[in-house]
Amino acid sequence: MVNIPGIADADLEPDPLDPAQIVSGEPVVTGKVLWESPDGRQIRGIWQITPGVVTDTEANELFVVVSGRATIEVEGGSVLEVGPGDACVLREGDRTQWTVHETLRKAYHISL
Repeated sequence: MVNIPGIADADLEPDPLDPAQIVSGEPVVTGKVLWESPDGRQIRGIWQITPGVVTDTEANELFVVVSGRATIEVEGGSVLEVGPGDACVLREGDRTQWTVHETLRKAYHISL
């Protein structure tokens, strides 16, 4: 069981983006792993990104937006508008483009 009341920005650790992922702006990524299974195949945590546009190749992930707003375009698929309280499932291998309109913070669970 993990209970972490109110994670402040200062509690998040830098998670630098590969410069090749940045399409526009100067987005900064931070995060914190809250739990990881003994075999490393399940990870839960908090992730945050400041405004900008970035690309990514996704893992199997369920996340809930805690704050902020973004548009996620899945290559060859959906366009998702996400904001506080929205839940989203991403599939391993999906190529995405994230347009972050307001600093986005999400709680996530990744299955590797």
